Amino acid sequence: MKKIVLFAAFVLIVKVGSGQVTATATATPKSDVAVAAFDTENFDFGKIKQGVPATHKFTFTNKGKVAMVITNAQPSCGCTTPNWSKDPIPPGGQGFVEATFNAASVGAFDKSITVMANVENGVVQLRIRGEVQANQ
Repeated sequence: MKKIVLFAAFVLIVKVGSGQVTATATATPKSDVAVAAFDTENFDFGKIKQGVPATHKFTFTNKGKVAMVITNAQPSCGCTTPNWSKDPIPPGGQGFVEATFNAASVGAFDKSITVMANVENGVVQLRIRGEVQANQ
């Protein structure tokens, strides 16, 4: 009898859990958030020279119905400096997030910039990568 009750409880838990996943997957986007459509969220510098900072400007269009406000852009380490659009980006307007990598150390790098804004889930992850080569 205990086995039947435990089995029924297990089936019920699985059924409820899978029903919640389906509901989340079919949810419609919120209309009170901005939608940042970036040209690209990943950029590869390729090979760059040691000691020469490398900068990439990520551009995006606000495809939402409200103005987009970037509150912060946090790099994954101190070797990357971000800059971003400080004014609200109106619907249909364009903005940017710029990342400058200092290229002090030789070797491959893969860094992220976490952009906090009034978008779905509150963040957008941008990535830069490449390889710093020693000066000859």
